[in-house]
Amino acid sequence: MKKITVNLKERSYPIYTGARLAGLGSELAKFKFSRRVLVVTNTTVKKLYFPVLRAGLEKAGFSVSVSAIADGERYKTLQTVNALYNECLRAGLDRRSPVIALGGGVVGDIAGFVAATYMRGLPFVQVPTTLLAMVDSSVGGKTGVDLPGGKNLVGAFHQPAFVWIDTSTLKTLPARQLINGLAEVIKYGIIGDADFFSLFEAKKLPSYEKMVEASCLSKAKVVEADEYERKGLREILNYGHTIGHAIETATGYRKYLHGEAVAIGMNAAAAIAASMGLLKDSERRRIENVIARAGLPVRFDKTIAAGKILSLMSRDKKVVDGKLRLVLPVKIGKVIVKAGVSPEVIKDVIGNK
Repeated sequence: MKKITVNLKERSYPIYTGARLAGLGSELAKFKFSRRVLVVTNTTVKKLYFPVLRAGLEKAGFSVSVSAIADGERYKTLQTVNALYNECLRAGLDRRSPVIALGGGVVGDIAGFVAATYMRGLPFVQVPTTLLAMVDSSVGGKTGVDLPGGKNLVGAFHQPAFVWIDTSTLKTLPARQLINGLAEVIKYGIIGDADFFSLFEAKKLPSYEKMVEASCLSKAKVVEADEYERKGLREILNYGHTIGHAIETATGYRKYLHGEAVAIGMNAAAAIAASMGLLKDSERRRIENVIARAGLPVRFDKTIAAGKILSLMSRDKKVVDGKLRLVLPVKIGKVIVKAGVSPEVIKDVIGNK
């Protein structure tokens, strides 16, 4: 088991990679938490992994309640949060009772938001079971839910006590979900590590263990430098997300998984950068080729109007004074945040993508 520390002064916490679900209880027992815990998961993961997690927690002396939410981004709503508040009440949680997120990004986002807001804040532990959650959403403290008009518009920063990653859970993950997670892994190469990106151009792809460790290290560095996204540094993690989130919203979270939408957004952002003379076309092609080679989409369905995507992008949280801010690559391994990109340029590119 390896330990990566996210250094945030009094909010610092470890990420454990190569951990085992059965050992979570022993780690949790090291903290001065109450003995009543609530595990938030989904119906699929509950059947697969809750029994072994519960056994370890109970062996360590914890009283375990569980709440399984419906699976899918479209259930990441305030209605689900309200139901979980009632579960917290029924479970008899107090302000030192930990909430444990067992599942993918949706579970982690919702459980984290509940932990951030119930009784003005409960301890929180991330136990990601999908590749996307392991390499991205479980690290950094962003929690939240969607509104009908946009993604992650209601949320809070709430750092976990620790992140517990058991990559053996990937064995039961459907192939599409594994590929979905690759989008966020590839992103780290584009935004800050050209050598890591080049591994995805080699004949043999890196192991999942290497992907998880490298991605967590990359994200930890960015989060440490700009925890609350106030300095403009953490914004680079949103590469591909402004367009990606708009695609997800436009399709009702039914057509594309998060990573798939982000992959399309990354390819489109590279094309926008190339059209503006910020990125060499040879670099743009490398980005597109790596995304496609991973099995991810590079273009969205033509039934989605470019104008609708552009309209939804205007609601993005990175919009300042009415100006859209896009994360654009200037070379593989380096991106910039560009304000005031012409809507006509964006519409022209995504209309042809």
